[in-house]
This record gives sequence, C-alpha cells and structure tokens, in this order.
Amino acid sequence: MNKKAKVLVVDDSLFFRTAVTRGLSEDPDIEIVGEASDPYDARDKILALEPDVMTMDIEMPFMSGVEFLKILIPQWPIPVIVVSSARQYFSEAMKAGAFDCIPKPVERTSDKFSVFINDIIKKVKIATSAGTSSAYLKSSKSTPLSGGHSFPGFIAIGASTGGTQATSQIIKKLPADMPGMVVVQHMPPVFTRMYAENLDRVCDLNIVEAKNGDEILPGRVLVAPGERQMEVVKNGTGYFVRCYEGPKVGGHCPSVDVLFSSVAKVAGKNAVGVILTGMGSDGARGLLEMRKKGAYTIGQDARSCVVYGMPKEAFDLGAVCRQVPLSDIPGALLNHLKTKF
Repeated sequence: MNKKAKVLVVDDSLFFRTAVTRGLSEDPDIEIVGEASDPYDARDKILALEPDVMTMDIEMPFMSGVEFLKILIPQWPIPVIVVSSARQYFSEAMKAGAFDCIPKPVERTSDKFSVFINDIIKKVKIATSAGTSSAYLKSSKSTPLSGGHSFPGFIAIGASTGGTQATSQIIKKLPADMPGMVVVQHMPPVFTRMYAENLDRVCDLNIVEAKNGDEILPGRVLVAPGERQMEVVKNGTGYFVRCYEGPKVGGHCPSVDVLFSSVAKVAGKNAVGVILTGMGSDGARGLLEMRKKGAYTIGQDARSCVVYGMPKEAFDLGAVCRQVPLSDIPGALLNHLKTKF
C-alpha cells in the first residue's frame, strides 16, 4: 500500500472498540484516525476525519448499523466493514451497502482474537484498494443527447424519503449534455454537500451543492443546501438560483413547493418537473403550477416508490403529465427533450 489506510472504528462496546483499535494499529499500513460509540458519533467523526474505511457494529444505541448504512452509503459511500455478533442481519447489511461482514468471536481467547483481527486487517486493505462500493461506481458512459442542448430551459426535481437513491439512479443514466438541473432533496445541512460530492464522482454530469447566485447551465446539477430555501430567478437570458435562510414551508426547508412555484413563475414551458418518492405532499401544488404554465411534468409511479406520498398527491391534483416507474424516468426525459425541442 502506498499510504496508510485511515480507519474509523465504530462500536458501542468499549471492549471490542479497544480490541479492534489496538489490533489494527499494530499493522504498519493502517492508521486508526478515530473511534465512535454510536451512529451519531460516527457521523460527526466521518465528516471531521474523512476515513478511508469504517468498521462498524450492527447493534448500537439510537440507530442500528443497518439503518445507518441506508442513510450513509447513498450520501457518503465509504467502504464499511460490519463487525458484529448479529449474524442474522448480515444479509440486510450487505444489501444496504456494507463492503463486507465479519462475525465477532464467541470465545475471547488470544488465538481466536488473533484470527479475528487478522481477518479485519485483510478486509480493511482490500476495501482501501477497492475504494467505493461497487454499487456506486461510475456507470458506463451515457449516450449524448444530440440536440437536447437546444432546450431553452432546465429540469427541476423534488424528492424526499427514498429520494437520494431515486435521484441518483436517474442522474447516473443521463448524458453530460443534458440541460441544467435543480434538485430539492429533503436532507439536513452538510449531508446535501456530501451527497452532491459523492454523486458527482459517479456521474457524467457535474453535481454541486448550490450557492446563492449559481447559474443553471447545461450539464450541471444544483442540489439545494440543507436548511436553505432555493428558488429559480431569471436574469436576462439566463436562469439562476436564489438560496436563502427562510421559514419552513409545509414543514420543509428546502421545500420542493418553493422551488417548483418559482420555476412556474419564471420558466413556464421552458421547464420540466419531476416529482419522486417521498412522504407527505411537498411539491404537489408547485408541480401543478408548473403544468398550468406549460411545463412537462413527470411523476414516479407507486410500485417503484419507497413512499408513494408526494407523487400520489401530485397525480391526484392533476399535476402529472406522465406517471412512470423510476427506471423509465431517464428515458422519458430524453424522449421528451429529443421530440419536443
């Protein structure tokens, strides 16, 4: 290895946390950058220390390891090696994005622990070399839109529960010459930046957390920052985002309704709206405003949603021009752009 693997050890058991830390520290190619006793502690340590690999127990206070993986991996796809006695959850952990799973030894003898630690060392080195989980590796190049750049506007996407994965699946299938895109995903501060940075690494498009005054440009995706409302404004011939501290709308900041309503006002038929999986009704009325102003609107169907709340409310209001499964949304966008513009 060219450099030491930076490892964060997460376990609520002081005994195992100490044992894993001491054991891994004996390898010259591994550096323990921190320890955490629960998922919330781990979240803060990941942001502060940026480890290459994390070892993590499953049964922990406040939130299980599986639940934490489901939140963490789509936003910060670090290789996670599950180290736990709860073997019955290993399958769920792997589905949630764990790199590998290692059972804790039942007998705490020196021989058993030596084998246990060596196994973790081996997996840490493999994970460091492999990097991001294969589920989040860059997909094959998308076919250029070839003409879609003539579209005079942009695409607006809104999502909540299950939306990080849904939005990722859409954007990863779109080519680099797509019209600009703006995204509101219900997510707290810092995580929106992490989500944008990690999605940018696996997509042909350029994805960034939006800053006030950013221009919506072809090939660029602007993700609304957590605890900021984001609107679209027009200045001359260009479209820009306005990000600001504001009250929650419908319980949300950022709010999909705030984004969609602003798009309806300034872009009209020069916009496409997409509403994805999410609890509640945020975005439904805004999408209806967009459709009334001539925008083409797409809603995710019930079967492919994690929560069929926001898309259902939009569909019931008559805000959706076309309702399709998640896997068909990239094609629906491309076909609309190719045939209409």
